[in-house]
Amino acid sequence: MVDNDNDVVMDGQDDHSATTGVPPTSNGLAKAEPEPNGHDHASTTKDVKDEKLDDDKDPFIYPARLKRRGLLPTGCCYDDRMKLHANADFGPNPHHPEDPSRIEHIMRIFKKEGLVFTGSDADLKQVIRTDPRRYMWRIPARHATKEEICIVHHPEHFQWVQDLSRKPTAELRRLSTIMDQGRDSLYVGSMTYEASLISAGGAIETCKSVVVGNVKNAFAVIRPPGHHAEFDAPMGFCLFNNVPIAAKICQTEYPEICRKVLILDWDVHHGNGIQNMFYEDPNILYISLHVYANGSFYPGKPDNPMTPDGSIENCGAGAGLGKNVNIGWHDQGMGDGEYMAAFQKIVMPIAHEFDPDLVIISAGFDAADGDELGACFVSPSCYAHMTHMLMSLANGKVAVCLEGGYNLEAISKSALAVARTLMGEPPPKMDIPKINKEAARVLAKVQAYQAPYWECMRPGIVDVQEMQSQGGQRLHDVVRSAQRFNLSERFGMFPLYIQRDVLFKSFENQVLVTRNASEARKLLVVIHDPPELHAQPDPLDNSLAPHDSWVTDSIPQYIKWAIDRNIGVFDINVPQYVTHPEDTDTFTPKVDERTQQAQIQELMCYIWDNYLQLYDADDIFLMGVGNAYLGVKLLLINRDVKSRISGVVNFVNGNLRPVKSDVDTDLSSWYKDNSRVYVSADHACWADADLTRKVMKRRFGSVIRSDVSGLGRMMNEHFKDVQDWMLAKMVPEDEKLGDEMVDDA
Repeated sequence: MVDNDNDVVMDGQDDHSATTGVPPTSNGLAKAEPEPNGHDHASTTKDVKDEKLDDDKDPFIYPARLKRRGLLPTGCCYDDRMKLHANADFGPNPHHPEDPSRIEHIMRIFKKEGLVFTGSDADLKQVIRTDPRRYMWRIPARHATKEEICIVHHPEHFQWVQDLSRKPTAELRRLSTIMDQGRDSLYVGSMTYEASLISAGGAIETCKSVVVGNVKNAFAVIRPPGHHAEFDAPMGFCLFNNVPIAAKICQTEYPEICRKVLILDWDVHHGNGIQNMFYEDPNILYISLHVYANGSFYPGKPDNPMTPDGSIENCGAGAGLGKNVNIGWHDQGMGDGEYMAAFQKIVMPIAHEFDPDLVIISAGFDAADGDELGACFVSPSCYAHMTHMLMSLANGKVAVCLEGGYNLEAISKSALAVARTLMGEPPPKMDIPKINKEAARVLAKVQAYQAPYWECMRPGIVDVQEMQSQGGQRLHDVVRSAQRFNLSERFGMFPLYIQRDVLFKSFENQVLVTRNASEARKLLVVIHDPPELHAQPDPLDNSLAPHDSWVTDSIPQYIKWAIDRNIGVFDINVPQYVTHPEDTDTFTPKVDERTQQAQIQELMCYIWDNYLQLYDADDIFLMGVGNAYLGVKLLLINRDVKSRISGVVNFVNGNLRPVKSDVDTDLSSWYKDNSRVYVSADHACWADADLTRKVMKRRFGSVIRSDVSGLGRMMNEHFKDVQDWMLAKMVPEDEKLGDEMVDDA
């Protein structure tokens, strides 16, 4: 087949959509590609001749006239020659995620679903006259020039890719093996250079067609992808970084109508190459939604998770400060709820404030449901909605350029949903699931990091450094100080010094005891979450007023009951956050569960070893409240305390924790006989019969379903029940008196 643009003979290849401009033929719309090995050069030549003949006869084929009539169609760029990039070991169908058939499957579903015209030329001309937006308009794919590629890449990198076409097969295999095993994650073949030029050229022509108004929007079905390619190196299946090349070309050639460009990257991997190329550019806003996983997810390094690329802290530099927005998910498994929330809370507010002249979507579909590499669950409907929202920007000038996506069914269905939306079909109705709690925290942190640069991100965000400069304190520190003062004033309780460096910093003023603790015959050890905070924001400005905010704490009533009966009390408050003077982030990192567990275990064992086991108390009761009841479990399995503990009471609205020991086989039975575990009425364990049966086993203790929900309500509801149970478990006074007389004798 003859390539009319470059006079290259490509016998045995599919039609590569070689066209001569927009409109490329007399019809101008994307026609169905012929079957493999088909030859349609004659018809293409005829179309070019017809175009010249029809110049004055058919006013509807011209983009300018179509635009005036509001009839501009969606563009589509595809070229079969991009399938020539293949692994040197496996030929045209390599066993590799970045398979040449990725683009073929997308075009196949476009044809099957009627987005591409498959009828005769006569029928097509009639369609153009009546409804030119019914099908996608063909945009030519061509070779990008060296000058175009080097607008963002180093010339030596261009030369490296070009040299691949001259290397023997053995050398290409050696390079592929080395790069695929390393961080480059790449394979190369003899036609990689050819395909890479066309992929970059396709992106350029797609974006230019959208900018100048030849089409209203467009979809470039191109490969190899580009967003990982760095200024001077290939990486992650990518040779040339297609989208930055196209963006810079549009800015350079059309400075009056394309000054500001938004690049929205929803590939599951962070586009490190795009970020680094535009990190200091004030006119390119790069927003990326990706899995970050603390830097361990590609392109991060698992052995060095502190890689900077993709972190939400990377907001740009110099003149480009604030023009880099990373929404880096904490883990895989994100879906429609998380992505729609990200668009509504972060992407669209910032994008509208930026007000771009062109939107380019780096459209990787590896976050799609079904893609095993991404392991996320974004549906085609969600991709349609995200596309629809982006079409509200830049007067609808949106260019979609394919990046990743490796499940052929998932990538095809997702691309179809995007294409239909570009063509004007409304996004389908969808039920948006609840957002993952940790993902919601990620979005809140992104908002906090972007607040200094975007007005739309500032509502509800507190400048911590400013608060500290004004003598401010974090509320959880204020609450504990007030709690300590209250317990000291009412019950004479005082802080217990923890003689451990790390523990002292974490639990300073968090462990309070009554003055009779060392002499009391009975002890109550309460380990609990901090008091609960409740606030009613102002409906107009969302501000909080002190008189509309409350602190609820049900612990003091238990302490008062104990003190009235001469029972010594240990009050152990387990903070979810540990504040340090250097903390200046709006959202202080929550203590991770492993660290918190280690601290609680060390604390409980320290208190037992240095205080509780040394006292002469006849009865010691443990009470766990909230997530902090983990401390009860850790004490029971790390110290042999059964003979000294009279009973355990727990109030649970979170994780139910089993108490089981491989060393002490009787521990679970003892725990079952000597505990009352009140579980919130709305706990998930009651919603499933199998879970309910599971939590009734002995290792979970004597589980009782409460009639109410919430820690405070449960503690109030069962206050009398707990009193009676503890009193019944206590050693009677006359028995203790008899034991003392025997000891004296």
